Amino acid sequence: WSQRGTCGSSGAPTLCGGTVGAILTCPLEVVKTRLQSSSITLCISEVHLSTVNGASVARVAPPGPLHCLRLILEKEGPRSLFRGLGPNLIGVAPSRAIYFAAYSSSKERLNCVFEPDSTQVHMTSAGIAGFTAITATNPIWLIKTRLQLDARKRGERRMNAFECVRRVYQTDGLRGFYRGMSASYAGISETVIHFVIYESIKRRLLEAKAATHMDGAEDTAKDASDFMGMMLAAATSKTCATSIAYPHEVIRTRLREEGTKYRSFFQSLSLVIREESYRALYRGLTTHLVRQIPNTAVMMCTYEFVVYLLEG
Repeated sequence: WSQRGTCGSSGAPTLCGGTVGAILTCPLEVVKTRLQSSSITLCISEVHLSTVNGASVARVAPPGPLHCLRLILEKEGPRSLFRGLGPNLIGVAPSRAIYFAAYSSSKERLNCVFEPDSTQVHMTSAGIAGFTAITATNPIWLIKTRLQLDARKRGERRMNAFECVRRVYQTDGLRGFYRGMSASYAGISETVIHFVIYESIKRRLLEAKAATHMDGAEDTAKDASDFMGMMLAAATSKTCATSIAYPHEVIRTRLREEGTKYRSFFQSLSLVIREESYRALYRGLTTHLVRQIPNTAVMMCTYEFVVYLLEG
């Protein structure tokens, strides 16, 4: 494995892997988004009353992932588990292309300023890449989230992406397509953490492999252990980063809801904590983590398979 693999210079395999992963894990994405939203509480009949400053406040027990999945299947049908797949597939290519291009370019320039391939370089490059990709592709992800939250019963006509675009523009104008972007900017921390951990694990794996070749010759051949090592490195780094920075995902979904009472990042954060407690900031985390592991595995396996075909 060479260092250029991290920068994503082999764009086609990366995009192909991301597309396959998006398709296979779409149902988990829909369940996660529903769990993050404020509307999921309307589906639960069990209400607990508690007292806050003398006032009676409704505390609704949120459903688990399996309960949410069952509700979707019973009321909306299996097709609803693939809501938002169109925008997701459309967004994979430009998002990854912009991200890896910005990351590679930033890393190349920053290597001339800081110590080459240092933690500073990786963190700054990841931050710049995340900011660039988020700013350019936020409208696509807003439409995806709106479609995933569009819960309609069996037989009802479903809103498509074009209708959603028109609805957003008529309601909020161009600014409406950039709702939730502040939360996405806060989520850049997840990307930074992910890349720092990934680069560290990858460097240790490369050093360990080099240490096994005492003759000093560079071993360019790849075997199953190399592929498994990179897959585990990506899965581990992403899992750690997601667990730390997850609350921004919940806030972003709330900001993207239609007709929402959530207005800004900090206002939404305060409102969620006040009305639903800190635990609400981690709703859907289990589903998200379950989705991340197969998504990362599928992307890396597809990446390696396509690279093998291109090199053959």
